[in-house]
Amino acid sequence: MATMRLRTKVRKLINALGIDAHRYIRQPGKLDFLKQYDIKTVLDIGANVGQSALEFRAILPLAYIYSFEPLPDCFEKLTSAMRGDEHFKAFPFALGATAERLAMKKSVYAPASSLMEMGKIHKEALPYTARVESETNVEVRRLDDVATELSLAPEILIKMDVQGFESNVIEGGQRTMRSARIVLLENSFYELYVGQALFDEIYDRMKGLGFSYRGSISRKYLSTGDILFEDSVFVRT
Repeated sequence: MATMRLRTKVRKLINALGIDAHRYIRQPGKLDFLKQYDIKTVLDIGANVGQSALEFRAILPLAYIYSFEPLPDCFEKLTSAMRGDEHFKAFPFALGATAERLAMKKSVYAPASSLMEMGKIHKEALPYTARVESETNVEVRRLDDVATELSLAPEILIKMDVQGFESNVIEGGQRTMRSARIVLLENSFYELYVGQALFDEIYDRMKGLGFSYRGSISRKYLSTGDILFEDSVFVRT
C-alpha cells in the first residue's frame, strides 16, 4: 500500500512538471526487483527532469540519490521535483570519458538531447524528437573523479540514460562501475546517435567489468518488430 501511494505521488509530481507520466514511468513493478539488493546509493546519470529519481525514491525510500543533469532548464525542474528530499543531491554537468566541455544538442523532446549527433534512424523512428532547437556548451567530468567526492555506500545502483554516450561514461568511470551491484542503462541495437556503441559492444564492456546481463525492463520496437533500444539490466556476479 505504501509503495502504491509513493507511485501515485511520483505520477502527480511528474504531471505537475508538465510531463506525460505514461511516457516516462515504466509499468508498475518493473523496478521492484531492486528491493532484494538492499541498494543504499543510486547514481542517476542523465537525470533529465527527475523522472527516474522519483521512481527510485518510490521503491528505495532510504537510498541516497545522486543525479547528474547538464541542461540548465532540466536541472531546475529536477531540483524542484526533489526539493525537500534530504537524501538527494544533483550536479549540473554531464559525465564522460574525459574532463572537457562539449556541445549538448537539445532536442525539442528534451530526453532525446545528446552530446552526439542524432542518427537518421532515430529521426525516422521517433520523428517527434528530430528537431534540435539549440546547442548548449556543457561541462563534462569523469565519473571516477566525481566519485572521490561522494559518499558511496554499498550496495550501489548505477542508472545511465545518456543518449548514445554510454561507452564514454563507462570509459571514465570503470573503477566506480566495478564497485556497483546493479547497472541499468539504455542500450541500442541500431545507431540512434552517430558513432555510438551498440548492444554487443556495451555487453562486452560490462561483462569485462564483471557484470552479467539479466535482460531488460522495457523495450522500444521498430515497426518491423525489431528491437530499437532497451533498458538493459546488468548485475555483478
